[in-house]
Amino acid sequence: MAPSAMTRWTTSLSEAQPVPYWLDDPGRPHPEPALTGAETCDLLVVGGGYSGLWTALIAKERDPQRDVVLLEGREAGWAASGRNGGFCAASLTHGLANGVARWPDEIHKLQELGARNLHEIEKAVARHSLDCDFERTGEIDVATETYQAFELRDWYEETVRRGLAEDTEFLDAEAVREQVDSPTFVAGLYDRRGVALVHPAKLAWGLKRACLRLGVRIYEHTPALTLKPYGAGMAVRTPYGRVRARRVALGTNIFPNLVKRVRSYTVPVYDYALMTEPLSPDRLASIGWSRRQGLGDSANQFHYFRLSADNRILWGGYDAIYSYGGRVRAEYDDRPETYAKLAEHFFGCFPQLEGVRFTHAWGGAIDTCSRFSAFFGTAYRERVAYAAGYTGLGVGATRFGAEVMLDLLAGERTERTELEMVRKKPLPFPPEPFAWTGIALTKWSLARADAHGGRRNLWLKTMDRLGLGFDS
Repeated sequence: MAPSAMTRWTTSLSEAQPVPYWLDDPGRPHPEPALTGAETCDLLVVGGGYSGLWTALIAKERDPQRDVVLLEGREAGWAASGRNGGFCAASLTHGLANGVARWPDEIHKLQELGARNLHEIEKAVARHSLDCDFERTGEIDVATETYQAFELRDWYEETVRRGLAEDTEFLDAEAVREQVDSPTFVAGLYDRRGVALVHPAKLAWGLKRACLRLGVRIYEHTPALTLKPYGAGMAVRTPYGRVRARRVALGTNIFPNLVKRVRSYTVPVYDYALMTEPLSPDRLASIGWSRRQGLGDSANQFHYFRLSADNRILWGGYDAIYSYGGRVRAEYDDRPETYAKLAEHFFGCFPQLEGVRFTHAWGGAIDTCSRFSAFFGTAYRERVAYAAGYTGLGVGATRFGAEVMLDLLAGERTERTELEMVRKKPLPFPPEPFAWTGIALTKWSLARADAHGGRRNLWLKTMDRLGLGFDS
């Protein structure tokens, strides 16, 4: 990077606050009091992100008389649920390609369930008056290299043959630049209905308020420390008290699972994002982004980007940082070297916007697993259920995961619990130093493929055959 270019790009970051834009909101709700003493309930939900909040809400909607308690270690929505890009996708499988590769016999059912799940989210937003900037904009996967354009066209033609191309359209260079004008765009695949955009923190806060209105007892700043059988139910210890419950749903995702055998199935990946100042009408017109679609590029090291309600651009992705030992630490939420890289890439994509400043820069941990999409299970004779491993697409899929957990806890056989995706787990990650070595080699190989026309080396081809990978 030339010094003059570095100065130009880093100048755009000079006033950026190292806090998530979504959480930097004066309308942020006050936390509920911590639990002190003993509680009993029918259902205990651990975790106050999307996974836990949807579980508590749907549990009360299914049975208003059910006594539900939710524990959150910090504040609802403060972790991944308040730090993500706000892409609420219908896909339950981390994209259609991953679903076809792993569950070809179930893919039509998975697509149907995913579309239904997104529709139910939209209905819940209306039913509970969730003020979360919900927009059914769709998303465009853009190609920035010629080989990616060929791959997008080939994939589109395959989805047509499989009957999976409803509401999707292949865009050539001219067509994609009519939607959003970047000199780097050479093709696109436009999914018109399968993605909505939301303000992610407002979605979490709205779900919290809806849970409280329905009678869920929420305790914040109350980490769950231990999980043990107690009579016919379970007992969870907290710093100042305990909860006894007939059933427990674990929605802790990247944080250590209270069922210890589950921990090896996920690793934390740190992802980073920037948010610009609001764009003036002239600046917005210079890039022609009038339909407000979500965007993502097609490289292995990809970017995701979107407009906020006040016409800021969120620009995130590319780096996926794994620290030796899978540690989750607050200091990892801030990474200036990644912010500088993202700023460089932003102005490469949109040179029309030179001079725009970034107001916020932040990071956070994603729970990824080796198949890139959520897995599910039970423990303690089906008194405990868990879901984890959403790998960055949990804004929408966590609602589906909540329904799966509730089905499993009820002992019900449903169209969800009969899915191979639900019945089988991914391969666990190996212990250190093998996990770090394998992930580092995979990241190096992915970067090399991006630089060499998408050609995958022997390591990546072997990982593909084994159904393993590393992604954010």
